[in-house]
Amino acid sequence: MRVRVLGACVAVGAAAVCGVAPVAEAAEPADGPYDRWGIHVPEADLAYHGAASMAAGRVDVRFTPRNHGPSAVPDATVRLRWSEPLVNRQTLPDGCARSGARVVLCRVGALDADGLGEQVELRVRLRGEPSEVLLEMDTVWSGGVVDRNRANDRQRVLVLDTGDLYYF
Repeated sequence: MRVRVLGACVAVGAAAVCGVAPVAEAAEPADGPYDRWGIHVPEADLAYHGAASMAAGRVDVRFTPRNHGPSAVPDATVRLRWSEPLVNRQTLPDGCARSGARVVLCRVGALDADGLGEQVELRVRLRGEPSEVLLEMDTVWSGGVVDRNRANDRQRVLVLDTGDLYYF
């Protein structure tokens, strides 16, 4: 709770008596934050967990989106960025699209409060056959819902060309 100080002066006869008194402000409501115009902004906590592997320039990624709440998310999109460029022609699953030489965007859809989304699986081919690639993931759209905990919806995974699964 924040406290404001209210100052006032009262005239008593020919003299003025001044003083201050603390005035309690209401704490932020339990149903979440409000913007500067007093409009409620729903809040959620998105997270992505899964695994990635690489062999001969082919990267397989699978992840499951989760919303830890407290509000539902009407729609969300995740960005996957690779440190190496992708080959020009890619076969991507429904809901995923190229957004640059190293970027793919995937729609994860609506997520209930404290709910799991559908698992997303994709395979991309990198130019050449690098020995490693850095995969970075983050939310780029959350349907107007605020996510104050950005630590768990941002992932960085170093994937080596071993065929092994690297979990995040």
